[in-house]
Amino acid sequence: MKLVTFTLNGRSRVGEWIGNTIHTLASPESMTQMIRRGVTPVRTYERVNAAAVKLEAPLMPGKIICIGKNYADHAKETGSDIPDEPIVFAKLPSAVIGTGAPITWRESVTKKVDYEGELGVIFGKRAFEVPEDKAMDYVFGYTIGNDVSARDLQQAKDGQWTRSKSIDTFCPLGPCVVTKDELPDPTNITIRTTVNDELRQQGCTRDLIFSIPQLIAYCTRFFHFEPGDLLLTGTPAGVGHGMNPPQYLKDGDVVSITIDGIGTLTNPCRVIPEV
Repeated sequence: MKLVTFTLNGRSRVGEWIGNTIHTLASPESMTQMIRRGVTPVRTYERVNAAAVKLEAPLMPGKIICIGKNYADHAKETGSDIPDEPIVFAKLPSAVIGTGAPITWRESVTKKVDYEGELGVIFGKRAFEVPEDKAMDYVFGYTIGNDVSARDLQQAKDGQWTRSKSIDTFCPLGPCVVTKDELPDPTNITIRTTVNDELRQQGCTRDLIFSIPQLIAYCTRFFHFEPGDLLLTGTPAGVGHGMNPPQYLKDGDVVSITIDGIGTLTNPCRVIPEV
């Protein structure tokens, strides 16, 4: 199933996206509540044209865990060695926005805003101390994430990644959640990122340094995931910071990330005037 959260006539709903039609679902108040309750989605008689609704972030995770430098070519473009263990950091849920919503920042806060197209893994049940060979049993589905990053803050002397990656609007998600059965082989799917229709990133999940099962097993040694929590698995090469010269996002740019089997997450960029 392709599941979406959408607004119609001022009301937020959850639905199943089939072709050009969204079939509203009967029971869930939100995507996250549906996943946490283990509710089986049931379609109602209500159908709406997908073009007539506003898609929101498909879910609001309680926890967003990210993996840094998980593609060898991305580690290389940042001048880093390939990590021996996953590099784990968090983004704040308050940074989440949906497709179509603007990525915004003030230049007094950052002048080096960058994109990172990533596959997101959504948990379907509580996961703690999960063995690698059982890890996929805990996956509900997948979405697209953009780990937007303020490179000047990320590279500051204090090295506080959470601050640089959790600015409001710096975690676009969407356009939908694809259930695990719809994407049976997440180990061989393509990720493409464009800026103003210029291809910047093109990578494949087969090149992940640490696979999804390895990441789940590693992370759950230290902390648990709840249903509806999100794991962003890392970005391939082609980020703006790795270009020569660097090409950071600017006012008016449009970033689109496409992942086979999920769709396209698109967000415009807007610099907020100083107060």
